[in-house]
Amino acid sequence: MAKEIEIEFKNLLTKEEFENLKTFFQINESRFHSQTNYYFETPSFSIKEHGGALRIRKKSATSYTLTLKIRQTVGHLEINQKISESDASNMLETSVLPDGEVKEYINEVKLDLNDLNLIGELTTNRVEFPYEDGLLVLDHSTYLKHEDYELEFEVTDENIGKQQFINLLMNHQIPERKTLNKIKRFFNVKNELDKK
Repeated sequence: MAKEIEIEFKNLLTKEEFENLKTFFQINESRFHSQTNYYFETPSFSIKEHGGALRIRKKSATSYTLTLKIRQTVGHLEINQKISESDASNMLETSVLPDGEVKEYINEVKLDLNDLNLIGELTTNRVEFPYEDGLLVLDHSTYLKHEDYELEFEVTDENIGKQQFINLLMNHQIPERKTLNKIKRFFNVKNELDKK
């Protein structure tokens, strides 16, 4: 279990930009690993209203992490709790939180999670590697019959990291794009589909 402040910069990529970065950094397909996020929310969007997101991330057949992210002035508070396969299966079936740090924080801030539901899943093929003073991440995500490509840069210093990220984009002639996080992109696509 861990609480940490996550500072990251994101930029959506075209498929061509994604492939060009893979070539530049000499990343072959075997270095990518797959992970699936299962997102939970209430009908009144109480987690979103609190500036948060709740997910289970499955990284392998037996590795599951329950994560609550809450927006902060700088970055996000991220509470990560390793859970067992049976706890993950139970939550995916019943939307009942297992005991632990995530549930304790939710109770502490009196976040109402009545009628919590699994709202969908997003699968990402990801590669991570050190770059400058941080961690560079290339993601190809699929969800709701939609796909996107993304560059993330995780850092410990917001100001230095931002300049390094901007320089990287400029050096590869990638325009800065306003990029929502994955759960917001998921919600936007879901809302569009629900309207149809």
